[in-house]
Amino acid sequence: MEVQGFADGRFGRVSECFAEILAAQPGTGAAFAAWCDSRLVADLWGGYADARRRRRWEADSLVQPYSVSKPFAAVCALRLVEAGRLDLDAPVQRYWPGFGAPATVRQVLSHQAGVVMLDQPVPTEAFYDWDWLCALLAVQQPSWEPGTAHGESALFYGHLVGELVRRVDGRGVGRFLREEICGPAGLDFAFGLSPAQQARAVDLTGLDDAFRAGNAAGRPALYRQAVANPPGAQDSTVVNSAAWRAAEIPAVNGHGTAAAAAGFYHALATGHLLSPGMLAEAVTPHCTGPDRVFGGDNAWGLGFGISDDGYGMGGLGGSYAGTSTEGGYSVGFVTGSVGSHDRVGTLENTLRECLGLAPLPAVGDPAPDS
Repeated sequence: MEVQGFADGRFGRVSECFAEILAAQPGTGAAFAAWCDSRLVADLWGGYADARRRRRWEADSLVQPYSVSKPFAAVCALRLVEAGRLDLDAPVQRYWPGFGAPATVRQVLSHQAGVVMLDQPVPTEAFYDWDWLCALLAVQQPSWEPGTAHGESALFYGHLVGELVRRVDGRGVGRFLREEICGPAGLDFAFGLSPAQQARAVDLTGLDDAFRAGNAAGRPALYRQAVANPPGAQDSTVVNSAAWRAAEIPAVNGHGTAAAAAGFYHALATGHLLSPGMLAEAVTPHCTGPDRVFGGDNAWGLGFGISDDGYGMGGLGGSYAGTSTEGGYSVGFVTGSVGSHDRVGTLENTLRECLGLAPLPAVGDPAPDS
């Protein structure tokens, strides 16, 4: 299908690269956006929005980018830290008295708390009941002593962070994000979609047994425990359902546009969402080394994956958003056809070529993902 949107003349090769990626999408389409020199220099989209390929992807089509959602939840908590209402080094129990793991707020935000799985099997419906899932997390024993290791809380990061936001502020994380972050910044990204927003949602395609097996291959045993209970987060019949889209599952089910994802990082980089000091602390590595859940080495800030080039977050299936502090740009890529991060890696390196920057090395996923 034809590429829609625009790319500034200097970035014509980005549009050509995106067209090649779009043509190879086997299911639903994709979108890519980039900010550079305080301007939106590319906002591209195309393909189909539904699995039956009857509805076209539009400028305002909303996509679930999986863990690209996590930093949006983290920034809600960081706003409360800035306001002096949440202390990074206080125990979580100060704000959430029933929470059992002896973790600090900082350890929760940087994936060091160890609450990454549930021992008790629970049904998919637990995703749709915030209080139920938080009650289960409160009594869950951590998989390691908080602060001694790190591992991405793939399914539960948003509940751990969001419950802190709710208990301190009174608003749920979806409402807080809408009223304090995305609404004022004009970012089309949300947790818990309204019926009108659901009408704009893109179906995720390719979530089959082969994809799930490939994604789990080579991961630690803890990975399967961390992503499969409650079941359904990698099941198309679940994640494309109205119940899932209406729920707030902030670790994985934010929905937004590529322009919103890139715009979020541009707004962060330009001081519109957090103060420079708070952002600097958030994107400084708080832990490095092997990830107990996903395997391989990574580095976590306060909700952000950190690399030598900048900070951001990848999501299961290939979506990504982040900022290159070295290159001075921010990007967002969202896809309806799940696959690897090769697509956004190619797009970002094409953008870098247009800017006269050296390519980033092909080292697999650009940031932790789930």
